[in-house]
Amino acid sequence: MVPRVSPFLRAFLLIVMLIHTISAKPSEVNGGKRSHGQAFENLQHLKGCQKGQTVQGLHELKLYLKKFGYLNYGASNNHKLAHAHENNDEFDDPLESAIKTYQQNYHLKVTGRLDSQTVKQMMMPRCGVPDITNGTTSMRSAGKKKHHHGPTSLHRASHFVLFPGQPRWPPSKTHLTYQFFSSVQVTSIDNLRSVCSQAFAKWAQVTHFTFEEAQDGTTADIVIGFHRGDHGDGAPFDGPGGTVAHSTPPTDGRFHYDADEIWSTDPSPGAMDLVSVAVHEIGHLLGLGHSSIEDAIMYAFIPSGVAKRDLHEDDVQGIRALYGP
Repeated sequence: MVPRVSPFLRAFLLIVMLIHTISAKPSEVNGGKRSHGQAFENLQHLKGCQKGQTVQGLHELKLYLKKFGYLNYGASNNHKLAHAHENNDEFDDPLESAIKTYQQNYHLKVTGRLDSQTVKQMMMPRCGVPDITNGTTSMRSAGKKKHHHGPTSLHRASHFVLFPGQPRWPPSKTHLTYQFFSSVQVTSIDNLRSVCSQAFAKWAQVTHFTFEEAQDGTTADIVIGFHRGDHGDGAPFDGPGGTVAHSTPPTDGRFHYDADEIWSTDPSPGAMDLVSVAVHEIGHLLGLGHSSIEDAIMYAFIPSGVAKRDLHEDDVQGIRALYGP
């Protein structure tokens, strides 16, 4: 027989549960983790590695560089051999070449070695969209066009990158709608609505696009939400730290936050800024790749606790190169 619980005791237990729920939230928006781990922390142990060495764990560096488009042993037709190279711990010629390209893209000293500055860069939280897609887009070469601003101004180089084939929304599609769908509940729909409204407004100011939340029951151009781990799009998230979000080029229209991060609209150490990441990912949704300029919104990395919400001149040049002024 199940013992009866008095109304007074039930009320007391309810109050205790409510107090625990409120006190368990360390920030305004919480991805459900108290500690902000580092998905790429194992790279720290590889610092100092160089060509010719065999070091346990080097295959993790290879997977990192493959994930972001720098390393592709599968370019040959021998898939078995490619798989073996990709999963061994040998520091070979392709790995050295991939590191050099990475260092060039992020204005690091080009050594081909896994030096301390390169490791530090790699361990930062970043967007999950590759820097190089299909081996055809590199931040070193794409988008570096000279722009002349007036009869007496200097020519200035831009460093924006467009996706291969320059996918864009068709000329007739200037009003884009969006809706929200999350497989993991992280924040309220009202909070996410406010975040995205702020982020879309940044791009609306410099483009011909207008953005609006789709009406219930209609199909939207863009779907935004929080997901965890393998969520069905072929690009699984990696837990706290590492990649914090990703999105797709036109006209796919998917934008996913990693639910395992700690998120906030008022970022503090250890928390990622929802608005800053949204502004970046919307740039991908419109057709921009990653810029090599650290101050640009389309720079791939953003530390926790940092709010970076305003478009840089390079971002504006990139979107106008794609769609016109």
